[in-house]
Amino acid sequence: MSKFKRYERYKDSGVEWIGEIPEHWGVIKLKYVTKLAYGDSLPTENREEEGEVDVFGSNGKVGTHNVANTLSPVIIVGRKGSYGKVTYSDKKCFAIDTTYYIDNRCTKSNIKWLYYSLMVLELDKNSQDTGVPGLSREYAYNKYVPVPTVNEQVAIANFLDQKTAEIDGLIADKEKLIELLQEKRQAIITEAVTKGLNPNVKMKDSGIEWIGEIPEEWELIKIKFVGTIYSGNGFKEELQGKTEGDYPFFKVSDINGNGKLAISSNNYVDEDDVVNNGWNIIPKNSILFPKIGEALKKNHRKINACSCLIDNNIAAIKTNERIIDFNYFYYYFCCVNAEWFVNPGAVPSINNAYLKNFMVLLPSKNEQTAIANFLDQKTAEIDDLIFDIYTQIQKLKEYRQSLISEAVTGKIDVREFGNMSEVIYYEQNNSPCSEFTHAAE
Repeated sequence: MSKFKRYERYKDSGVEWIGEIPEHWGVIKLKYVTKLAYGDSLPTENREEEGEVDVFGSNGKVGTHNVANTLSPVIIVGRKGSYGKVTYSDKKCFAIDTTYYIDNRCTKSNIKWLYYSLMVLELDKNSQDTGVPGLSREYAYNKYVPVPTVNEQVAIANFLDQKTAEIDGLIADKEKLIELLQEKRQAIITEAVTKGLNPNVKMKDSGIEWIGEIPEEWELIKIKFVGTIYSGNGFKEELQGKTEGDYPFFKVSDINGNGKLAISSNNYVDEDDVVNNGWNIIPKNSILFPKIGEALKKNHRKINACSCLIDNNIAAIKTNERIIDFNYFYYYFCCVNAEWFVNPGAVPSINNAYLKNFMVLLPSKNEQTAIANFLDQKTAEIDDLIFDIYTQIQKLKEYRQSLISEAVTGKIDVREFGNMSEVIYYEQNNSPCSEFTHAAE
């Protein structure tokens, strides 16, 4: 933060996480700064889908309605579910009953300054309600807040609006670059597994729309002739949680994310568990993928690096390696949309009969190996770039949060960003704390 100037004089705030604050600032409990108003019940079936008023839950916007229950601007704080999450809206909205909200009826503070201040209170760190995890209002009210004068609140809000917008713009640009790299990655895979590596080879029509032309010597064969499909196992909760054992037991969360291999799991089981429960062991070098629910639409694929168990939300395909190389098949299957094999119904699930009859492109074994090796190299190069960009994004997010913390705790002086024409002075005795004489309900 060295490029930003500091205040001339500081004092100890008396609160460890806040540290020193400018000499003329105060530190008071949140209950003297604002009231946290309860949101109202609004079942999904009662919302107006074509309404112009945003409906906010604890994790952000969840729909629309035609009536608001807040003024504008407004802060929404998660009360249940994503408790402690802080959202800002410059328009009036409907805050549902899993939230608290703060508008100008709840506080005399600058709303945008208060929004940034709430972001550093870490209201999501401790669930204080019993039963469903949630944010207790009393817990929040007893958190300490560093309080500047009104004109400084405006200055801090203006400064952070500008700086966070700049950072958010950089993050958005990098996220777009990641998206483009992922599209390029997928295009390279699709081109290699459907057209091969020799651009001069003679082609023929595959008869399959998404594949198009293929090398003349390639064949098409159904999955059931080159592989075995494995279903998952029921995994009782009392057997979960072991961090060591003979076999990893994979759940959908274990096969998300980047990377080709499923190596470790959050759950392990022993040989005795396998025998006693009659579980299917999935052979090493099978292709694992979600088979039910919204997860299957994400088309995550992994190769198990060792024999394993999978739960009944996952399926696996083990190829006959005399016919088809598992690495080549992994890349081929990365081009396949799981929704092509889904049963009709409210909850999507893969129909094994559809999957068994799906056609696989079959180059020679040597070509399969060459394609897989080529894609290992190319995807690794792109994955390294994506990882580097993810790292840059994480650093920008950390810098953004640090900048907010530095500004709202007075570690930097941003008064030059204040818009004095908007400031209403009502301090008494030059004390920032005297502005907040109302007690929160």
